[in-house]
Amino acid sequence: MNIERVAQLARELLIEIGEDPDREGLLKTPQRYAKALAFLTQGYHQDMGVIINNAIFEAESNNMIIMRDIELYSMCEHHMLPFFGRAHVGYIAQKKVIGLSKIARIVDFYARRLQIQERLTAQIARALMDHTQAEGVGVVLECKHLCTMMRGVEKQNSIMTTSSVLGSFHNDEITRQEFLQLIGRDTRG
Repeated sequence: MNIERVAQLARELLIEIGEDPDREGLLKTPQRYAKALAFLTQGYHQDMGVIINNAIFEAESNNMIIMRDIELYSMCEHHMLPFFGRAHVGYIAQKKVIGLSKIARIVDFYARRLQIQERLTAQIARALMDHTQAEGVGVVLECKHLCTMMRGVEKQNSIMTTSSVLGSFHNDEITRQEFLQLIGRDTRG
């Protein structure tokens, strides 16, 4: 990303909305904005192989492995406003496990770009399934979207929940229910 070009565009945007980019409080705002945008969209410029860094290990068991409450921050592609929340990711190992930190890094890899929550959920699940050859994968995201909180319908307490289940999490209701129960989202009545 060309930081200087984005900073110039941010300066032009400030002028367009009626601000004075030369006033004291805004002097360095275009550069700060450009650097922040580069950070918030770094997922476009990363490599999954580098993210995983050979942290796939042989395992004898086929346990369900869950990492809950992974903080995530992304930006909606419709309004370029943030959405944020938590990811709950689980999988059943099938001879391979992935390093624990890599699950959180996969979440960030896809979250750090312009997104919609539905696609983000599916991308995380598919990446984990493809890289571990898991028996099954389950991903649940619970997020708040500033595009619905501070504009539009202005609903500050709304939370969007999405899920993606693959393999045995999709085909076996008992496995899916175990996952949901373990993440505290059991939906049985």
